[in-house]
This record gives sequence, C-alpha cells and structure tokens, in this order.
Amino acid sequence: MGAMHHSGSDKVDSASVIENRKRKTRKDNKNQRLGRADRSALGRWFWEIDRFQLFLISLLIAIGVIAVAAASPAISAQEGKPAFYYFTRQIFWCLIGIPVMIGVSMAPKDLARRACILGAAVCFFLLLLVPFLGVEVNGARRWLGFGMFKIQPSEFLKPFFVVTMAWMLSFRFKDKNLPVIPISMFFVAIIGVLLMKQPDFGQTVIFTGVWLVLLLLSGIPVFLMVGLGVAGALGVVAAYEFYSVAHTRIDAFLNGTGDHYHVDRAMATLTNGGFVGVGPGSGIEKFRLPEAHNDYIFSVIGEEFGLLACIIIALIYGTIVIRVFRRLLGEDNGFLLLASAGLATQFGLQALINMAVNVQLLPSKGMTLPFISYGGSSLVAMSIGFGLLLAFTRRNPYLARSTYLPKWQQK
Repeated sequence: MGAMHHSGSDKVDSASVIENRKRKTRKDNKNQRLGRADRSALGRWFWEIDRFQLFLISLLIAIGVIAVAAASPAISAQEGKPAFYYFTRQIFWCLIGIPVMIGVSMAPKDLARRACILGAAVCFFLLLLVPFLGVEVNGARRWLGFGMFKIQPSEFLKPFFVVTMAWMLSFRFKDKNLPVIPISMFFVAIIGVLLMKQPDFGQTVIFTGVWLVLLLLSGIPVFLMVGLGVAGALGVVAAYEFYSVAHTRIDAFLNGTGDHYHVDRAMATLTNGGFVGVGPGSGIEKFRLPEAHNDYIFSVIGEEFGLLACIIIALIYGTIVIRVFRRLLGEDNGFLLLASAGLATQFGLQALINMAVNVQLLPSKGMTLPFISYGGSSLVAMSIGFGLLLAFTRRNPYLARSTYLPKWQQK
C-alpha cells in the first residue's frame, strides 16, 4: 500500500512538473513574440524602426486633429458649412494617411526606391497636366479632379522627387564624372517652371532647396555651390521683377504696402492668446483669419493654446530633423544617406517656412504645416514621405551599435 501511495504521489509530481514546463514555454513564447527574437515581418519592423520618431509623428498628427477641430468652426462659418465640417474630413484623411505611412515604412529599401522612381514619373506627368486640366481654387491652378476628390500633384511629387534625386546623385559616390548634376538640374528647372505657372512660389522654394542640400551632401565643388547660390538669388530677383504674385508678397513683407491682410490677421490671432492661450474653442480672432485650417493653423494654435504650445510644436519638428541627421552619422550607403537627409530637409523646411510666415519672418507662401494643417493631399503625401524616411532609417537590432558610428567614435 505504501508503494502504491508513493507511485501515485510521483504521478502527481510529474503532472505538476509537466504543467509548469508548459506554462513556462507559453510564457517564453509570449516574451519571444514581444522581444527582439521575433523574426516575423511585424516583429522585425517593430525593432528596426525608429520608434521614438514614430511617437513624435503620432503626436503631431494628434495635435493636428485638435488644431483642425479648433479652426474648423471659424473657416466653416466663413464658407457657410457645418461647424465641424473640416474636422470630420481631417479624421477621414488621418484614417487613410496613418496606415499608408505604416505600410510604406515596412517596405524593403530597394522596393521603396524603385516605387519612388515610378511614382516620380507618374506625378511629373500629372504636374504637366495641371496647366491644361487643373482646377482653380483661390486664384491658383494646382489641383486635378473635382469636388472632394481633388489631388495636388506637386504634394505627392515631393517625396518621390527627393528619393529619385537622391538615387541619381548617389552615382557620384561611385563615379564623379557621370553627368548627374546637369540632368538633375534640367528636371528641377522644368518642375520650377510648372510650379511658377500655377502659381506656387512656396513649393518651388521647397523643391529647389532640397535639391541644393542633396547637391551639397553629394560632394559638389564649393565654387559650383556658390554659383548655384548666386543663380538662386538672381532667380528671386527675377521673380520679383516679372512674377506679379512674388512682387506683391515681397513688397507687402518688406515695405508694408499692398495686400498684407492675411499675415496681419495671422499675427493678431497668434498673439491674442498670450503665453498659455485663451482655451480650446474660446478664440475670437480666428473667425477673421483666412485659411485658418491650413496655411495659418499655427496662429490658431497660438490663440487657443498659447505661445507655449507653439514653442513645443517647433521643438518637436526640430527634434525630428536633428534625430534623423544624428541617425545618419555612420551611414555608409550613399543613397540611403541622401534620401533620408533629403526627406528630413523637405519635412523641416516646409515646417520652418509655415511657422516663419505665421510670425511674419517670411512673406506669405501658402505652405501647409506638416501633419497639422488640414488637407488630404498634404497629409497623405506627407505620410508617404515620412513612411519612406522610417523605411530608409531602419536599423537591424542584431548588429552592434558601433556599426553605425563614424570610425572616430568606434573606440
């Protein structure tokens, strides 16, 4: 009987050990799925992606939704639409833009590069159609389509243009005798002419500025860079002399003459909230502000949430750009270096121009604030661009960190 009792006890102990092992195995499998050992596509993406950058962009998108909700009643009242007409549409575009950004960020780098070259060709063709088939809004012909279904080809062209130019100029790292600079200059000139015909001086500045940064990073001679700088200055003078829109806006900025109603109202709205703002929904000046939901949404944020909120937003943009360039310090792939730097420059330059216009440091440009301003084309195109940036800056967590450091730091 004692032997039988002992045998039963052993069976109970064995069953308990087996159950503990199963429980431990399930726990280990769960931890593995959540840890760096997860080799699924989603797991690799999660550990390779710059998660802090993704958090900052998510924060900007959330700020944008709140800001458009604050601006929507003002612009809707001016246009005779329901109070939250633009807010509900912004939610719709966010539901499209966020999955697009995540999907693009998962793409293999070579596939993303090839898709961008194809996308640049398609968007360039659409840009050629704008002067003939474009829809005119507020005196500018920049859109194709009708009603709610309008797209702005120049917005979608920007990220594809940056990656295509980066791919083209990256050949200079292998052979400096290849004529990639004049070829790229030819395409930039055509795009500039098409944009100035719309007219869209602000986008012309973005395309040209990003191209110059890419040239600088690709290692062109200093005298050539100086020559291009002089040519750019002459281009601004020519635009002032022969381009009526630029002439009017520069005069209004420098001399206070002409039509400067927009920028004056933007400054009045921005400063009305003081340091901490008048509170959500309590703004008054925004009802007299044109384009409160896109070009001048930074001023609406200033009125309702204060200059403190504006400073925080500016710091978020600066942090994103600086983090990208810091991440590129040890990048030895010429294409990835140029593409990532170009996309970060485009993102940061657009944000800088919008905020500078709102505080009257630059003449009015009609430039949206990335991920915050209302706009379907702007939000989705920016989502594509940042998705590409996240894809090109992915890092394998299994490689030593020193792999990505410059040689002078690998000690």
